[in-house]
Amino acid sequence: MKKLKNSELNRISLEEFKNSSKTPIKVVLDNIRSAHNVGSIFRTCDAFLIDEIILCGITAVPPNNEIRKTALGSTESLKWIYVEEIENAILKLKSENYNIISIEQADKSTPLENFSLDSSKKYAVIFGNEIKGVSQNVIDLSDDVVEISQYGTKHSLNVSVSAGIVVWDFFLKINAN
Repeated sequence: MKKLKNSELNRISLEEFKNSSKTPIKVVLDNIRSAHNVGSIFRTCDAFLIDEIILCGITAVPPNNEIRKTALGSTESLKWIYVEEIENAILKLKSENYNIISIEQADKSTPLENFSLDSSKKYAVIFGNEIKGVSQNVIDLSDDVVEISQYGTKHSLNVSVSAGIVVWDFFLKINAN
């Protein structure tokens, strides 16, 4: 086994990325405090051909030096928009027939491993603030709440780690059908 060089990875060009068929998922970031987390999520979304990122509230937007450090150019490949009030973003997504999925710990949440996706549907996945999580008003507007099962002593995962797990899982489930 030999480690591959970047030139051997056969990645698509920026132009090919922009013209490629996208995964029918929009990632919504609501009040994410850390621009490093935002950049990391951009990079993850690039890896899985996510359709768009919607940045809401206090979430940092490109261009931003802290985003750039972790995004590594993915702010140039991905479509993104800023919407100040997440409720407005959700209402627009609902009008476009997106299923709104909040990633949060809730009393009637579905464990990620048990959550089924329909490849004919479009999904918007919401990640909330690093401390407060997804707000109750957003949960109330959601079609489903999905939770990443955890077994250790900590109560939560870093938002960029959560986004990586969920985006990868959704990508696999959508492309398995």
